[in-house]
Amino acid sequence: MATDYTSVSGGRGPSEQESASNLVSRLVGDLTALFRNELALAKAEFAKAASNVKLGVAGMAVGAAVLLAGALSLVAAAILGLAEVMEPWLAALVVGVALGVIGFVMLQSAKKKFEPSALSMERTQTSLRRDAEVVARRT
Repeated sequence: MATDYTSVSGGRGPSEQESASNLVSRLVGDLTALFRNELALAKAEFAKAASNVKLGVAGMAVGAAVLLAGALSLVAAAILGLAEVMEPWLAALVVGVALGVIGFVMLQSAKKKFEPSALSMERTQTSLRRDAEVVARRT
């Protein structure tokens, strides 16, 4: 009893079926390899980006430390300059009070940015309300 492959497989013989399954198998393998390669590339790029961020943060920290040293030197220069016209302890007190007042004003100004009214997202809320209305009208 010979099997008629033309009626079973729609006109294709066993070699054509094998080649189709082989092609599908290769396609799946190629897609898997492509996915692995893309994932490896993404990991490598992320590692490089993270390294760049670390270097940037370290550079900013060193820059901030140098800037702080410069600012402290300017404060000392201001104290020494005022000490020429008044007592040194009074010069240090005047500069210290002035810096304290400036720092307090800056902190109060920054604190206002954390108040609930400053943190509201009015445009986003309005847009979401409009979107909800559009969806409600269409359903």
